[in-house]
Amino acid sequence: MKLKLRGKDIRNIGYPEGPVISVAMGIMEKHYKHSSLAEALAILKQVLENPAEYKTNEILGKIAESLLPKVSPPTGGGDLEEVGASISLNNTGIQFNVFGGEHIEQGAMHQMYSAAKLPVAVAGALMPDAHHGYGLPIGGVLATENSVIPYGVGVDIGCRMCLSIFDIDVKELNTKEKFFSRELCEATLFGSGATYKEAEDDAVMERKEFFELPLLKGLHGRAWKQLGTSGSGNHFAEFGIIELAEKDAVLGVEAGTYVGLLTHSGSRALGANIAAHYTKIAKQKRRLPQEASNLAWLNLNEEEGMEYWIAMNLAGDYASACHHIIHAKIAKQLGRKPMKMVENHHNFAWKEMYEGREVIVHRKGATPAGKNVLGIIPGSMTAPGFIVKGKGETASVNSASHGAGRKMSRTAALGSVTHKALKEILQKHGVILMGGGLDEAPFAYKDIEAVMQSQTQLVDVLGKFTPKIVRMCGDKPKTHMNHKRLKEDSITEGE
Repeated sequence: MKLKLRGKDIRNIGYPEGPVISVAMGIMEKHYKHSSLAEALAILKQVLENPAEYKTNEILGKIAESLLPKVSPPTGGGDLEEVGASISLNNTGIQFNVFGGEHIEQGAMHQMYSAAKLPVAVAGALMPDAHHGYGLPIGGVLATENSVIPYGVGVDIGCRMCLSIFDIDVKELNTKEKFFSRELCEATLFGSGATYKEAEDDAVMERKEFFELPLLKGLHGRAWKQLGTSGSGNHFAEFGIIELAEKDAVLGVEAGTYVGLLTHSGSRALGANIAAHYTKIAKQKRRLPQEASNLAWLNLNEEEGMEYWIAMNLAGDYASACHHIIHAKIAKQLGRKPMKMVENHHNFAWKEMYEGREVIVHRKGATPAGKNVLGIIPGSMTAPGFIVKGKGETASVNSASHGAGRKMSRTAALGSVTHKALKEILQKHGVILMGGGLDEAPFAYKDIEAVMQSQTQLVDVLGKFTPKIVRMCGDKPKTHMNHKRLKEDSITEGE
């Protein structure tokens, strides 16, 4: 049988997106056509790890050349970084801890190995829900020295979980099912490019940053119309049952059973455009080897780095405002104020102390888990989520997973999951789904219970959230969208 490679196979062993994928496929299928898939991938892995050694190889040289950075001499004086010269990765990377390694694909591991070799890397960790992304893997945590990596934060800047706990009898989720379903539909908009005709009102839109940075000024109008929307992909708004076994001093809610409103969404087109703009600048300033090109950074003492930091924080506050608007609308209709609101970003960078010095901690699809820090780690539309309290574990750079994590790509899910199977599992768990699609079916996600078991040293579980009425985007999944649209709604990163 002749060798048949897929782009997915090559990406999964750590190859970056780009021409090298097709180059590798063509060469391997021509010159190693009688090799097994495992043998071919082993050869490609060796080239990826040491492309310089294969540069003169008669057959594999073209693959190696595609992996090596294209070096051009500086056109003027000054710092090499400032003129965009090539930057090499360190030969050996920093040590990083992996939690739940048995749940993590090799593509994500290789991306983390590349990140660990960055000259600015200080510490790192990989969470049990990790999977392949752009630059830093989703579920990757990286601390750096005085520098921020736009793709270390992710496309959907400030993507966030927000949970409101209501003192409402959980039986009402059944007896008033239509009421709760209607409120989820009316409180927010889902879908690619969704905007309101009349903008919501929130103080975040008056922030001076919108009028001081040219990029943000140009994004202000659309951001206002998207304020309070939820996007597409794995973003959701759902009602469910909260179970608290005992009162926790930090959470401050008595043991019992409550109705919960849980939302997941980010900064929409605002964050996507910020990410695209500053990633382009970072790549121009710091040209890394191809396998690490999406990890280009900006120093925080240079103008572009300071601008990105300002824009990133604004996008994070904007994402938070979107959630607060949704929760306020629903609370008003319920006629109740929440007993407690718990929320956290999981696509962001923070200035934190690590082993006695200030570092920039990137959590791309990872939940902050500092000592006594509250957070939410969701499962899927049928699997429970968890209210957690961080233990402040240095080994994970004070982080935990941000969810169950995908085990199946969107394309794979669409090709293998049937509507019948989705309907059956929803019925089995007593879940009502509005919108959603096969690409977000529970089968596409890892076992949240196994993921949580892999991080018992990172967080304490305070309570469980079981979904009952779920609202997601009903648009047809865009698995073949162009890159610009992919970035805009970040449906590949979920982030």
